[in-house]
Amino acid sequence: MAAAGMAEGKSWYAVRCVFRWDASEGAPYEERLTLWQAVSMDQAIARAEGEARTYARENDHRYLELAQCYRLDTAGRPGDGDEVFSLLRDSSLGEEAYLDRYFDTGHEHQGTATEA
Repeated sequence: MAAAGMAEGKSWYAVRCVFRWDASEGAPYEERLTLWQAVSMDQAIARAEGEARTYARENDHRYLELAQCYRLDTAGRPGDGDEVFSLLRDSSLGEEAYLDRYFDTGHEHQGTATEA
């Protein structure tokens, strides 16, 4: 019997697509994760790329034709604490240099978390 909320034969997939905001100051890049229920990774990517092209067109961005997909290991709908994306990368960089290179360059457009 299929899990509640899960269409027969489908799994949940997270797809990360990359965009360039050419019309914005500095032309920043955006990494965007979307969730898809699909029968295969190929189907999830195809659906995500269709939506990515629409998102780019409607927001005056450019889709860079990069989609990375991750199959969620969850029964039914995703819930609190479920892993929705994972990417492993080999690197000879030390921990601080790695974080600075890929995640904390100083050029991110992000807020800061504050305690409630």
